[in-house]
Amino acid sequence: GFYSTPYSKVAKSTVNTDRSFIAEMASTETVYLGKKVNLLGSLCIIVGSMVGSGIFIAPKGVLRNSGNVGLSLIIWLATGIFSTFGALCYAELGTSIKKSGGHYIYLLETLGPMPAFLRLWAQFILIRPAASSVVALAFGRYIVEPFFSPCSAPTLLVKMISIIGVLTVVQPPFVKDEIYMYVCNSLISLIYPPSCLLLEYLIMSTLIFIFVGQTENFDSAFDTSSLTLDKLPLAFYAGLYAYAGWYVLNYVTEEVIDSKRNIPLSIILSMVTVTISYLLTNISYYTVMTSQDVLESNAVAVTFADRALQGFSSVIPVLVAVSCLGSLLGSCFTTPRMLFSGSREGQWPILFAMIHIRRHTPLPAVLIMVTYPMIVFMILAGELFGLLNFYSFSRWLFMGLTTMGLMVHRYRNPDLPRPFKVHLFFPAVFTVVCFFIVGMSLYSDPFNTGISFALTLTGIPIYFLVVQKQRLPLCVIRAFHTLTKKLQILLEVMPQEVQTY
Repeated sequence: GFYSTPYSKVAKSTVNTDRSFIAEMASTETVYLGKKVNLLGSLCIIVGSMVGSGIFIAPKGVLRNSGNVGLSLIIWLATGIFSTFGALCYAELGTSIKKSGGHYIYLLETLGPMPAFLRLWAQFILIRPAASSVVALAFGRYIVEPFFSPCSAPTLLVKMISIIGVLTVVQPPFVKDEIYMYVCNSLISLIYPPSCLLLEYLIMSTLIFIFVGQTENFDSAFDTSSLTLDKLPLAFYAGLYAYAGWYVLNYVTEEVIDSKRNIPLSIILSMVTVTISYLLTNISYYTVMTSQDVLESNAVAVTFADRALQGFSSVIPVLVAVSCLGSLLGSCFTTPRMLFSGSREGQWPILFAMIHIRRHTPLPAVLIMVTYPMIVFMILAGELFGLLNFYSFSRWLFMGLTTMGLMVHRYRNPDLPRPFKVHLFFPAVFTVVCFFIVGMSLYSDPFNTGISFALTLTGIPIYFLVVQKQRLPLCVIRAFHTLTKKLQILLEVMPQEVQTY
């Protein structure tokens, strides 16, 4: 079977195994995804993916769906703690299951092939393109909004700039991973220190406002007249979106240097830093702006800068835009590894488990995971918070299944070495809360979450018809194998020659 067996057991006719062809392409250099991500690189990947656009657009979604300032701050703290619970669970999974692939490989190893394939399917058709669309729309909004302030920017113009932004930061698939990581680390070193210093300055200036008595915006912080309990799951989605990215390092586990140490350490350092920063930043927003100001603003950070730091207001949109582009850039490096892993396990066409012979990148997986046409469609057809609810349903459903799988894995493999181990309290709480939020979101936003649920379920017939047991006509299978060989030559890719897990 083409899909139904792991990569190592696929028939040789599936790929081009002519050694003269391979030798001519690869010369004497061994082709594999080597360990290239150190502790600094791990921190850059996680923090760059987390900071992204979330803290600059999510405050409006959290406040709108929570109803008041006090509850919104509680949600920010709760989502930070909740995300830390999940991050600690993934730190254990990443150090005990050595394969790359993140959610997919953990579901495969703990709950079996069908949940794993559905996660892979959802990632490809809705989660990745929708998540990229949300970040791109945030980028477009912060670039365009200052030119039209205090009026709202034209929606079509924002979407056009968003599409251009995605196009400019899609990882060039012909760049070697070592060069890519060097560029990422250099950009982080240049961009994030000034951004952090500016964030600290914003927070310190806000604390001065509080010390001199400017706290009137917190007088009715828990006003229950605007409380909307039925929308609380959507408030959690918005808050969790801002923290999203703590799991991306698990996509590249096999490429992390000293993964037993660097995965837990980078995750813990990132979560503590980002949670404290997010909470203080939201306090800063509410110190300078009323809740109505936040709800009416399409670019909260710009409005804040206009009110509190007139001299720095022009810098804010640039920093936010760069942060959004950095988030998109990071996702172009990490998420193709899930598709690469799925192909290597026999649940996706074998071409996507191949590596470029000179640049050592999973070129076919990168090309297909970019899914630029799907991103463009979602940007044009969707709305920022609608897209957020749309893909969050599937994302958090499978995250709950993954941490549930951790408990199953503990039970089935009690003697497996676990360099980093968490108390079962953490995966239990994370799993229950995930399922609760997912279930309630079907009630809070049945349209977007319902579509997400339906699209996820479309993977079931595909799994039974194509993946579990090959039911395609023989002529189709042969044509597919021929196409695979031709694309292998065209893209200059070949199977990995070294087992890296």
